[in-house]
Amino acid sequence: MKHSEQLIQQVWEKGRANGEIDSNLWREDECGAWISRADYGKTDSDFGWRIVNVTPGAPDTPEHLRPFHHANGYDLPGGQPKRHITADRTGIATFEHTFQPRNRKV
Repeated sequence: MKHSEQLIQQVWEKGRANGEIDSNLWREDECGAWISRADYGKTDSDFGWRIVNVTPGAPDTPEHLRPFHHANGYDLPGGQPKRHITADRTGIATFEHTFQPRNRKV
């Protein structure tokens, strides 16, 4: 389904902003994976993302839609995110800032 730029932006803004990185460019999905605003719809990108309806039988309106890394998804019957990719913080101390987003398989 083709979404309007306005709807894409509304869903993008539901992604988790991280104060360390420009939230206009980078956010995290519900599984903690980094997504890039410029990579919407790109399944060949490490930071590509898609829009997922998380409410069974609901219309594709902003209140029912969430941004997910293209490899992640949502289990409608279980009501839980399905995580296959998450942010990679290997080697980064808890007190250090992340300036270079990276992901890893779970």
